[in-house]
Amino acid sequence: MKWKVFWAFVKKEFYHITRDKRTLLILFGMPIAQVLIFGFVISTDFKNASIDFLNHANDETSFELIEQIQSSENFKIGRILYADHELEKGFKDGTSKLVMVIPEDFSKDFYNRNPIEIQILTDGSDPNNAVTLTQYITSIVGSFQQQKLKIPENPQQINIETKLLYNPKSISAYNFIPGTIALILMIISAMLTSLTIAREKETGTIEILLVSPLSPLLIILGKVAPYALLSFIDAILILVLGFFVFEVPVRGSLILLLFCCLIYVITSLTIGTLISAVSKTQQDAMMRSLMGLMMPSMILSGFIFPLTSMPFILQVLGHIIPTTYFIEILKGIMLRGVGLEIVWFPLFVLFLMILFFLFFTWKNFKTRLQ
Repeated sequence: MKWKVFWAFVKKEFYHITRDKRTLLILFGMPIAQVLIFGFVISTDFKNASIDFLNHANDETSFELIEQIQSSENFKIGRILYADHELEKGFKDGTSKLVMVIPEDFSKDFYNRNPIEIQILTDGSDPNNAVTLTQYITSIVGSFQQQKLKIPENPQQINIETKLLYNPKSISAYNFIPGTIALILMIISAMLTSLTIAREKETGTIEILLVSPLSPLLIILGKVAPYALLSFIDAILILVLGFFVFEVPVRGSLILLLFCCLIYVITSLTIGTLISAVSKTQQDAMMRSLMGLMMPSMILSGFIFPLTSMPFILQVLGHIIPTTYFIEILKGIMLRGVGLEIVWFPLFVLFLMILFFLFFTWKNFKTRLQ
C-alpha cells in the first residue's frame, strides 16, 4: 500500500515538473546551452587575428612569407603600412592584434643564410593572447624557412624580436581589471534594478504607482536614478582599487573614462529595469538576470576568450552585449590612452541601447496602464 502511495506521489511530482516550462528549461535547456556555448567558446586557439605588415623589403620572398601567414587560419591581413609612425594606428583603434616589421634586405639575407631579425609588435593590453599569437607567428616563420630552404630542421636563421606595447612587463592585471570592472558593474546595476519593479508587483504596490500622477517614463527614471548614483560610486571605487592596488594605469582622459562609466551604468540599469518590468516575481527577475546577463557577459564579451575565435553566431551574440563595448572602451582609454575619436562608436552603441531598453520598458508600463 505504501509503495502505491509513494508511486502516486512520484507521478504527481513528475506531472508538476513537466507542466512547469521554466523548470524544464533549467533541467534540459541550461545544460544543453552551456555545453554548446562552452564547447565553442573555450578554446586556446586563435582564428582570424588581424595582423598588419610594415614591409621594408617589398621583394618576392617577403610577399611569400606574408602569403603563408595569411593562408593559415590564425591570421588575416589587416593593413599594409608604409612608415614607422603608422605602427600603433591599428592598436589604437582596436583593429589589429600584431604588427610584423620585415627588414629591407630580407630576401638577400634569407637565401645567403645570414641572420635576419623580424620585429613583432603586439598589443600588451591582453598579454595572454599576445604571447599565444607570437608563438603562432614563430611557428609559421620556422615552417616557411624549412619549406623554402629545403632543410629538415629550423636553423634559427630568422630571429623574432617581440615587443609588447602598452604592457611591456606582461602584467595580467592589465587584462582582467577592465573586464572585471565591466562585469561587476553589469551584475550590480542590472541585477539590483531588476528586482525593484518585480518587488512592487509581488507586494501589490505597482498598481498604486501606475495610477499615480507620474507618467510611466518618470516612474522608470525615478526607479533608476538612485541605483545610477550608487552604481556610479561603485565604478569610481573599482577604478581607484585597480589603480592603487593593482597599478593599472589610466593613460587617457579621466573625465572621458568616468563619462563612459556613467553611460555603461545607465545602460545596465535600463536592462535591469526592462527585466524587472517583464518579470512577475523577484525570483523570476533574478533568474533572467543571471542567465541573460551574467553568463553571456562573462564568456561572450571577449573578457576571457577572444571573440574572433568563436563561431559567427556567437560573435553576433557577443556584439549585442553592452559589456563587449565597455571592455573595448576601458582598454582603449586606460591602457592605450585613446580619446573620443577612437571610442565614439562603442559609446554611440551604448547610447542606442539605452534608448532601446527604455522604450521597451516604457511600452510595457503603458500596456499595463491600458
